[in-house]
Amino acid sequence: MAKDEGRDPTEEGRGAGAEGAPEAAAAAGGARPDRGQAGPGVVIVTGMSGAGRTEALHALEDLGYYCIDNLPPTMLVPLAELVGQPAGTGRRLAVVCDRRSREFLTQFKAELAKLAAHEVDYRVLFLDADDETLLKRYSSLRRRHPLARGSVTVAQAIARERAHLVSIRELANVVIDTSDMRASGLRRRIAREFSALTPQEGMNVSVSSFGFKYGLPLDADLVMDVRFLANPYYDPAMRELTGFDEPVRAFVMDAPETARFMTAWERLLDAVMPGYVSEGKQHLSIAIGCTGGQHRSVAIAEATAGYLREAGYRVTTMHRDVSRARQAAPGEGAGADGGSR
Repeated sequence: MAKDEGRDPTEEGRGAGAEGAPEAAAAAGGARPDRGQAGPGVVIVTGMSGAGRTEALHALEDLGYYCIDNLPPTMLVPLAELVGQPAGTGRRLAVVCDRRSREFLTQFKAELAKLAAHEVDYRVLFLDADDETLLKRYSSLRRRHPLARGSVTVAQAIARERAHLVSIRELANVVIDTSDMRASGLRRRIAREFSALTPQEGMNVSVSSFGFKYGLPLDADLVMDVRFLANPYYDPAMRELTGFDEPVRAFVMDAPETARFMTAWERLLDAVMPGYVSEGKQHLSIAIGCTGGQHRSVAIAEATAGYLREAGYRVTTMHRDVSRARQAAPGEGAGADGGSR
C-alpha cells in the first residue's frame, strides 16, 4: 500500500457493512457468520481499481481459499457448484468480480440472488480508497486505469468508476477503506473477517533440528546454535539415542546452563513472534542446530515447539538429521568428525 498505516479507517460510513446496513446485508448473503466457523464458502472481492483487490486475493489464498481473479459474474454459480460449495463439502472459493467485466454492473446483483437460491454461503467484500490515494497509487505503479481509455484521464476514470459502483457498494457485507492502510494491515483485517483463526494461529511456525556438520537449512528465518550445551554423545549409554529418548532429554533439559538458555530464548521469542504476526508473515521457520542433529538440537527443538504451542501458535516440527544419526555405523561418530557431535 502506498501510505503508512496510521489510523485504520476500515469502517467507512456504515462500518463493516452488515451491521450498519441490515437490508443490504440480507440482500448480499445474510448475517455475519459465526466466528466459530472457518469463514464463508465464497468471498466475492470487488471495489475500486487500485484499492487493493489483488492484495486481498493473496491474503485470502493464504487463508486457504481457492482464488480466481477477474471472474465474470455469470460464472459465480457454475464455479461454486464445481468446487462443491452448495453442498458445503468443497473448497472455499474467493473471486474478484469488477468493472473489467463488461456485464459486471448489469449482472452482478442477479448473480448474487442465484447464489442465495443455491444456498451458497457467501459474502461480498468491497475495497475502497479516497481519490487522492488512488491517484498516487496509479502514478507510482505506472499502470493504466481500466477505464482510462482514449482521452480519459486517470482522475476522470476514478470518478466514473466510483459513480458506477454506488449500487454495488450497497450490496457489500464488508467495506474496507485502504486509504491509510499498508498491505500488512489489509491482510490482518481480512484475516479477522474471513478466518476463525487467531492472529497467532494464522502464522504457520516450523521448528526443526539439524546438524551443522550436514549444512545449514536454506529456508530458516531464525537459526539457534546450541553446541555450547553439554553433549550427551560422550556418554556411551546415550551415544546411540536421540533427543526423543528420555535419558537424553533429561540430560539436556535438566542442566543448569540449559535452564538459563531457555529463559533467555523464550524471552527472545516473546519479543519477536508478535512482530512477525503483526507484519503478516504467513510462515516462520525456526532451526535449532547442534553438531550432528541427534541429541541437543532435537531436545531443544521439541521444547521450543511446546512453548510456542502453549502461546497459541500453530507449530509443526521436523528433525532433519536424526535419521542420519540412526543410520550411522556403531563407533563411526568419533572418528568421522573428531569426536564432536
